[in-house]
Amino acid sequence: MSKKAFIFDLDGVVVDTAKFHFIAWQKLAAELGIAFAEEENEQLKGVSRVRSLEKILEWGNRSIDQETFDRKLIQKNEEYLEMVETLTQDDILPGVHEFLLRLRESEQPIALGSASKNARPILKKLGIHDLFDAIVDGTDVSKAKPDPEVFLNACELLNMPAANAIVFEDSIAGIQAANNAGMISIGLGEAQNLSEADEVFESFLDMPQDYQQQLLNKTK
Repeated sequence: MSKKAFIFDLDGVVVDTAKFHFIAWQKLAAELGIAFAEEENEQLKGVSRVRSLEKILEWGNRSIDQETFDRKLIQKNEEYLEMVETLTQDDILPGVHEFLLRLRESEQPIALGSASKNARPILKKLGIHDLFDAIVDGTDVSKAKPDPEVFLNACELLNMPAANAIVFEDSIAGIQAANNAGMISIGLGEAQNLSEADEVFESFLDMPQDYQQQLLNKTK
């Protein structure tokens, strides 16, 4: 059987912690007097914590000193982690766990490629940490998506060429990162937001029954 590298983003693909990010960023933005809605939150998906706060300040035409900036980052992350503590296996998005188990049964290499610096504890909370052969998160990279560094590092750990990689993403920046690396990009979410992806599904439940086999035969 042929092999592909299957690389998954975390937030919005494996688990919906995106809602936690939205709540925490919205609260922070309100404290700064900046309007922050779903539209702005969509643009922060796949973006690092530092760059996200920079973008929020740009949208509000606000500036803060470095000490305040650093304190706000810590505050946002602590509030996010408090919500993460409530996660259970029931929070894995529909169809993802079964998809991962089928990949494991067919001995396909699996990696996580996420900008989150909390990816490892989140996977452990969900009880699926051991399904991944490699994990690359925000603590392992220096460049944010759409730079492809996170996915290229995942391929290196899996000892697979980028041309044989398939990336599952819910963010525009993540899809662009996969495309920039020459990888097949599968979007999870609304097609209108992910038009640059090679294929888009609303969820893993919408994929054809033989989709994994289709992907093994698919080229960029």
